[in-house]
Amino acid sequence: MLSEPRAGRLAAWGNALIAHMVSPDDAVVAIVGEDAVHRVEGLPGESAPVGLTLALGRLRALGANGLRVALPAPGHPLGLSGPPDFNARALEAEEAVICEGAALGLVPEVYEAGPEGDVHVEVVWHCLPVREAPPADVPSLGEAERELAEALRDATEVLTRLDVAGSGPVAEAAIEAYRARAEQGREVLAPGYPPRAVRVLELAQRVGALVTLASENGHGGAVSASEIAARGEALRPVERVARRAQVAAYNSVVAERGMR
Repeated sequence: MLSEPRAGRLAAWGNALIAHMVSPDDAVVAIVGEDAVHRVEGLPGESAPVGLTLALGRLRALGANGLRVALPAPGHPLGLSGPPDFNARALEAEEAVICEGAALGLVPEVYEAGPEGDVHVEVVWHCLPVREAPPADVPSLGEAERELAEALRDATEVLTRLDVAGSGPVAEAAIEAYRARAEQGREVLAPGYPPRAVRVLELAQRVGALVTLASENGHGGAVSASEIAARGEALRPVERVARRAQVAAYNSVVAERGMR
């Protein structure tokens, strides 16, 4: 969770476009980011993949009035509402976007092309039917913020006990990389999102960074298989809270609109 999900960028900037707060060109540039190109396949009325500008305009014409994020994991269909075929594709990709008002969803498929040292990334978003129903297990921003505060304490306690947070230069570099990203956190969400959503997303990314650090930075002080398993068991609910909070932040403008 050190990197921003592509579904998050698409939903955030797509919502800003729907609200007429950014131009189509600016939205597409922000969504594509460092990737080479994004296309949408399976869009109703189109027989071939189309570019993001055309796709976003067509989705609005089809009735899309907001974009929601799903970040599912095995046993946790976070943000999904069915049907099973779409849920399975989203679970495989670990992310998806659901179009409110259009009964359509988008699941990314990522391709890498080019020679070593000059690899570029292309993304195809598969457009599929979805069930119009409340998304699974998405908290409010207030709930997410409270859960995150507790999760951050839990994650820090676990890492300290297992001697991961202070386990050398790799850990320090990872934490510094997170801090550098946090300084730019207000660029993560598009115009139109409330400050609280930015705050929740930044904290969710910090918690996710700590979980990733624990998973990728060797075994730290855990010297036995049972201790390694215990670390994973302790951090699993923390990672779940961080994903829930990310979804709450990205979906906040759509959720607030539905409450009016």
